[in-house]
Amino acid sequence: MKVPDARLEQGRMMLDRARWAAAKLAKMDRVSVQRVTDAVAKAGHAKAQHFAECAVRETGMGVIDHKRLKNEACSTGIADLYAHEDFVAPRIDVGKKIVELPRPAGVIFALIPVTNPIATVYFKTLLALMTRNAIILSPHPQAKACCAEAARLLAEAAKAAGAPDGVIQVIAEPDIPLIEKLMSDERVDLIVATGGPSVVKAAYRSGNPAFGVGPGNAPVLVDDTADLRLAAKRIVESKSFDNSILCTNESVVLAFSTIADRLLEAMKSAGAHVCSSEETVKLRNLLFPEHGFNIGMIGKDANLIARAAGFNAPNAKILVTPVDLVQPEERLVREKLCPVLAFARVQNIDQAISAARSMMRKAGRGHSAAVHSKNEANILAFAATVPALRVAVNAGCSLGASGFETNLGPSMTIGTGFAGGSSIGDNLTPHHFVHFARIAYNKEAAEAFGNFAGLDPLDLPKREAAPLSLAVDNSSDSELRRELRRIILEELSAVLAA
Repeated sequence: MKVPDARLEQGRMMLDRARWAAAKLAKMDRVSVQRVTDAVAKAGHAKAQHFAECAVRETGMGVIDHKRLKNEACSTGIADLYAHEDFVAPRIDVGKKIVELPRPAGVIFALIPVTNPIATVYFKTLLALMTRNAIILSPHPQAKACCAEAARLLAEAAKAAGAPDGVIQVIAEPDIPLIEKLMSDERVDLIVATGGPSVVKAAYRSGNPAFGVGPGNAPVLVDDTADLRLAAKRIVESKSFDNSILCTNESVVLAFSTIADRLLEAMKSAGAHVCSSEETVKLRNLLFPEHGFNIGMIGKDANLIARAAGFNAPNAKILVTPVDLVQPEERLVREKLCPVLAFARVQNIDQAISAARSMMRKAGRGHSAAVHSKNEANILAFAATVPALRVAVNAGCSLGASGFETNLGPSMTIGTGFAGGSSIGDNLTPHHFVHFARIAYNKEAAEAFGNFAGLDPLDLPKREAAPLSLAVDNSSDSELRRELRRIILEELSAVLAA
């Protein structure tokens, strides 16, 4: 499909506008940046309920109340969390004789997934602003209306608070050919890709720096030292949160056989429907037809999924499918962005580790896992050998691994590192959007470190601009050429003096 020239040119104009805005933003001090960030966060928070409703209505995925909570957490929650961190002023380390000067990325091109559209718009925008970057948001086509409305709201709030016009922009009519062309444009400084594998691979192919993430498929260990009532409650609440649409959601419970029956009973009490063998077969066929996962079931509630499969599970928060085989060949142990949870029995920690490694062989490497246990040796053995870079302990995996119920960096973008083919292994935070130029003195004790206290690179003493000259032989120039050179020199002098 060929991208219409008019739409491509409009996109390129957005990039030019973003580069101008990024240059202006990079000259703003911390107080000004904080004012803009706070204004945008408050504007987003005030519309958290509205955009939760819009997102569910447009995408047909998730739970309104849960999306509202995510929108609130990714607006004022994120702004408050990093309010005391300075991404603008120089950092001086007298002991090491180093001065660090923050360098923003510049123009960030952010891909927004259909699963968590508004929360991701809020999250990536705030991270960009607090690190003095301009951002262009590219929503999934199935969430473009709500994302465009949200982005425009945030852009207006930023501009009213003193940000340069164009610091937040959105592609209102995205499609793959257009996005691929814009991602490969040299005016993009960083791509942040949250979405399916094809989107992430396209970002890495662009030729520009990119942060991309891989799919989740989280194993959950429950051993014989766990508080079974609490573990069951946390697992059911986590798996049902926003209809299990976060990529950090639980995929398979690996329960020690000595406590498996009691855990299942506790999960029933917490709102789970434990499927019969016949119901498990029906769910397997519904969720995994011949060509991968049935995307029509993403983010749907348990009752709807049960009815679609051909049975009833009234008032169920999640559907639990017991399985015997924990290998990729068992389709139910693959990633499921819906409230269907596989359940397997293991004899001991070694079998649990083998099962977890096996199920993550094709999907989920580098992503997330969870453990419900009081046995530190089991926790450490599981975390040391299962290929997950974040392991939530005695917490729901959905909000635990994503940092909202643990002290990991709260994030809507989860890096999977080397194992998962990602350029980052952390939860995405503002620290990933800024680099530092370092002034490093000779470490010999005899070499004194300079006194940089009180010096601000944004407000240094004025320097006299040296007069510009061009070495030319005027005798051979026409009067027109001399006049053109005079005009050019005047313009250059004015720019450098600004």
